[in-house]
Amino acid sequence: MTLKDYPPFVSTSVALHGVAAGMLAWHPSSWPWVAGLVLADHAALTAAGLWPRSSLLGPNVTRLPPAPDAARVALTIDDGPHPEVTPRVLDLLDTLDARATFFCIGEHVRRYPALSRDILARGHSIENHSQRHLNRFSVLGPRAMRAEVAGAQDTIADVTGYRPRYFRAPAGLRNPFLDAVLRSLELQLVSWTRRGFDTVSNRAEVVLARLTRDLGAGDIVLLHDGNAAVTARGEPVVLEVLPGLLAAFAAAGLAPVTLGEALS
Repeated sequence: MTLKDYPPFVSTSVALHGVAAGMLAWHPSSWPWVAGLVLADHAALTAAGLWPRSSLLGPNVTRLPPAPDAARVALTIDDGPHPEVTPRVLDLLDTLDARATFFCIGEHVRRYPALSRDILARGHSIENHSQRHLNRFSVLGPRAMRAEVAGAQDTIADVTGYRPRYFRAPAGLRNPFLDAVLRSLELQLVSWTRRGFDTVSNRAEVVLARLTRDLGAGDIVLLHDGNAAVTARGEPVVLEVLPGLLAAFAAAGLAPVTLGEALS
């Protein structure tokens, strides 16, 4: 790859490292300035990777494009499939005639193949959320990062017959290596416009309020069936939030669609 193949923010960083090396070669005494410049650049790259909705490290879908025929919203559900939570989520979605996009972990898909196929059979979509959902995903090198993303691609395709088109990084965190990996696998990075923090908050009413405040067409909403917090009543938060959330969609005249429907 050449510099023009990288996003401008990343190519500028690569060029800066070349300039820094040249400065050290010609003026070794400039090393304090060079070191400060390189550290500042690395800090900027890290900050961009820690900002899930940033497009500085490569293309990133943060909301749906306008639709001429309908006001649309995307409900995305991460970290599954979960053998106890996901079937109940699917039943709720069926009851309320809503479609969702499940960003699934490859190892979970392999562990629960029938449940994974059922997600698709009920009219929803399954997309790539990495093979193992490593907490250290954002600090992986290019080879290890590719193994995580490609591993999930192959697992989901083997189990379900569907090859994902969209990717969401674990916790939304990434580094400059991810863009090249996604392009080589023909995947598109997707983040969100609003999240309820339902993995850490066990108060369904608080999560629902976060998700529905100023809700509008084009929003990409994030919930979790895996790693969901549990309410005081012992229920996964997603199960108590979904009915109110889908009612809010209906009240606002918003049709919940899969990412494939909205972005294809």
